[in-house]
Amino acid sequence: MTQIIKGGNLPLSGEPMRVAVVRRSGGPEAPKVDAAALLVDADGKVRGRGDLVFYNQPEHAGSGIRLLGEAQGEGGVVADWLEIAPGRIEASVERVVVAASCDGGTFGEVEDLYVRAVSATTGAQLALYAVEDATTETAILLGEFYRRNGGWKFRAVGQGYDSGLPALAADFGFSPSEEEGEREEDEPGAAGDGLSPAAGTVQYAPAPALAPASAPCAPAPAPTSYAPAPVAVEKTGAPVPYSGSPQPAAPGRLNDLPREFGPEFAYFEYQGEGKEDVETGLTLPRGFLAVDVMKKGAGYLDVVTLTVRKRRWRQVMRSGMDDLRGVGVLHHDGQSPLRLRVDTRGRWMIRLRPVSTLRSFDGPVEGYGPDVLAYTGDETGVRFRFEGDEDKKGYFGVAAHRKGGHWEYRFSRRDRGRGKGDLPRGPRLLVVEADGAWSMEPRSGGGGGFWSRPGR
Repeated sequence: MTQIIKGGNLPLSGEPMRVAVVRRSGGPEAPKVDAAALLVDADGKVRGRGDLVFYNQPEHAGSGIRLLGEAQGEGGVVADWLEIAPGRIEASVERVVVAASCDGGTFGEVEDLYVRAVSATTGAQLALYAVEDATTETAILLGEFYRRNGGWKFRAVGQGYDSGLPALAADFGFSPSEEEGEREEDEPGAAGDGLSPAAGTVQYAPAPALAPASAPCAPAPAPTSYAPAPVAVEKTGAPVPYSGSPQPAAPGRLNDLPREFGPEFAYFEYQGEGKEDVETGLTLPRGFLAVDVMKKGAGYLDVVTLTVRKRRWRQVMRSGMDDLRGVGVLHHDGQSPLRLRVDTRGRWMIRLRPVSTLRSFDGPVEGYGPDVLAYTGDETGVRFRFEGDEDKKGYFGVAAHRKGGHWEYRFSRRDRGRGKGDLPRGPRLLVVEADGAWSMEPRSGGGGGFWSRPGR
């Protein structure tokens, strides 16, 4: 049987394949899904920038792997097709990882997500894996084709990332900014747009005129529509309480975020030491809350929200900086009392305040460490600069959050450097992850970032 569960694997013949990342569209407001592939060596890393195949880089020159484009079928079924010929893959490539990213939502909102490999010549099904446990992820490592004993096999992986395709790719050693950091942002043809020099838009090859059968084991021949028909997929199967100290009322609105973005309330402050759970006792209206975090000394810090069963839920802030003073953000459901977990060494303080008190990104801004900015402008380009830590290293990333808690990365890099990206039309919260000093500046033109999706 070619349908497998998470963690399972199947042998393959090595014949040319077409691989579909399939889902059911929920209409124009549904999250947009994109397929991607990474070519990975024996060390589990990509060999360079060209080893990512995705919407802005749709073909791998050395191994012939191509992103063929999106095809739509009946009943709202949508598929992104990849073409993979194992016999053409370079000998130094040990694995081809198939992934998907989600724009404008999470994979918990995507219906009937699965990855399916079919023969490029006959359309016969070779492997199928259905994702059943997606929640807050914005990128998923669906499966991988890997060498074994002179042949090829497929493994169903299903590993999710809350921080999008850039973070997933970074786990495999991918950094689009390696060349950008050495160039001036205004230099004609500077790296950062992810497109070939002669192309202003991505040109996909035609979608394949093959489709899998209508059920995993159905004997009927494959239909000739452009997208796969729906598949009959089998389903598998003592904290420290705190009483917050209310601080003076908020000093009025400092930005133009809509009021429905987050509630207005007096500041609440909590202090502790080491790893502790914070029972705030607060049930505020639904929306975003800003979280100021201060920590003395060295050591990693992790702040998350908790479920009613005190399980980790959403990330608020994480940082390895010493003597940290930063800003994070959380999205409260407006129903259950707000619970937080602070995990670090030494003493710490956190303060909850309205997002209306965040500073605006309406011109050049600078910061040091984690921060959150309010953005209410139109779509725009941005220049980013990251100074890094004392060793000129570290991580820098900017994510844009929209009302409801959905978000996507707009820029990321490792180690000191600069680059370009863009921001969608506001209102948004811009969540900055940084291990040192950074700056952002709007630039005219917009668009052109390496991770920017064409036409979105």
